[in-house]
Amino acid sequence: MGSLLFLLLVIFPLCNDAAADCSNGDCMLLDNCSSNDDCGAGLYCFSCTLGFSGSKCVRSSTTDQFKLINNSLPFNKYAYLTTHNAFAIDGEPSQTGVPRVTITNQEDSITHQLSNGVRGLMLDMYDFDGDVWLCHSSQGQCHDYTAFEPAIGTLKEIEAFLSANPSEIVTLILEDYVHTQNGLKKVFSDAGLMKFWFPVTNMPIDGRDWPLVSDMVAENQRLIVFASVKSKEQSEGIAYQWNYMVENQYGDGGKKTGSCPNRAESSNLDDKSKSLVLVNYFRSVPLKPVTCSDNSASLIDMLQTCHDAAGNRWANFVAVDYYKKSEGGGAFQAVDMLNGKLLCGCDNVDSCVAGTSSQACSPH
Repeated sequence: MGSLLFLLLVIFPLCNDAAADCSNGDCMLLDNCSSNDDCGAGLYCFSCTLGFSGSKCVRSSTTDQFKLINNSLPFNKYAYLTTHNAFAIDGEPSQTGVPRVTITNQEDSITHQLSNGVRGLMLDMYDFDGDVWLCHSSQGQCHDYTAFEPAIGTLKEIEAFLSANPSEIVTLILEDYVHTQNGLKKVFSDAGLMKFWFPVTNMPIDGRDWPLVSDMVAENQRLIVFASVKSKEQSEGIAYQWNYMVENQYGDGGKKTGSCPNRAESSNLDDKSKSLVLVNYFRSVPLKPVTCSDNSASLIDMLQTCHDAAGNRWANFVAVDYYKKSEGGGAFQAVDMLNGKLLCGCDNVDSCVAGTSSQACSPH
């Protein structure tokens, strides 16, 4: 008995130490962890039951493609992480006095999404309670139980980010149910965003390249806004999305393996008269526990499928739910792959060799 006890006392500490082989910010991607503090920069501690046992360090931010390579190419030669229903955030308190009865799609505030590298935000805007509100509703009608908040609060978060980060560009993709005359343009003006506005007159047609990112930054035209109402391009100077972008089917219809159909409002994905490509990859009804799996290998596979459907064009925007949930690299890895393909023909933007021609890839 004494010998057995001695062996247990020797072996148990060794096993315990092996399980806790990193801590205090030393843990790397997919290392075991017990808290966010264990994980290194750009990682957080997360449990994806479908992908792995226990908790591991997974990615929580993007790679800055502009700092890694350069920002001297046209805007449409880069890829940008996009959050579907960016405003529909878990735990947001009701501002109507009525409990909210609608689904959510994200966990972080808009400020945190932007800080983590999200550069495309999908927002649904409605007339409600005498103002413009962000709402997750149906049939074009916002209710007190589907409303999230007045849009100006989110727009002011975007204004603060752009003001604090003078080299960054943010794209907004609006599902627009605002019928008040000039109501949409007014809320942008009230939020102080017009000083960053990228004008419709500078947007390319017939599939031509967009301006260089460096020029957009130099001219402070760093907020691109697309909306779903065609008439507002003329009446309010807000670009009609389908004049400039193709988009695949959203929801469950966009998650069928080997298939990438276009959204009904969009022209065919291989319509090269539109310079931008957006790929949606999320469920019609978000299921948070399985999102970590959705945002991983199957997302990469769909981007390849949509590349083929779009006439051999890689996506510029990839839109997901719960953008930080993954089995490791997740949506961040997907965007790194897209930027690698777009910028140098490599499988990862980290493999692009600065200053060299296409297909020059380092062995990272």
